[in-house]
Amino acid sequence: MTYGTTITTDRDFAETVELTRAALADNGFGVLTEIDVQATLKKKLDVDMEPYLILGACNPQLAHRALGVERDIGLLLPCNVVVRRDGDRTVVQALDPQVMVSVPGRPELQPVADEAGKRLTAALAAVAAGGS
Repeated sequence: MTYGTTITTDRDFAETVELTRAALADNGFGVLTEIDVQATLKKKLDVDMEPYLILGACNPQLAHRALGVERDIGLLLPCNVVVRRDGDRTVVQALDPQVMVSVPGRPELQPVADEAGKRLTAALAAVAAGGS
């Protein structure tokens, strides 16, 4: 089962993070949280891993619409965008918003998922192209 959209770039990690932030903002998403998985695992478990960042991105209007249909949908909102290194490349991944329709079986969420999907796809395409 595919549950996300992924792009891969030859750009370095830091540049890709900045491009991702800008592309998300250009498509109506604010980054509300940031989890540096690499630093957290090093600090808590003394484990080394590649750079791995989870950006908690939210579009308030779309979140509000989805929550108006299903209060529990917060568990499935497509908010996490991952930027990580994979060898000498950088990967950017976003959850497919269609998951929030398929899991609860609420067709009323379809328009919200479609809009979120268009915006996330546009953001990832901008990152792949090197900026919006």
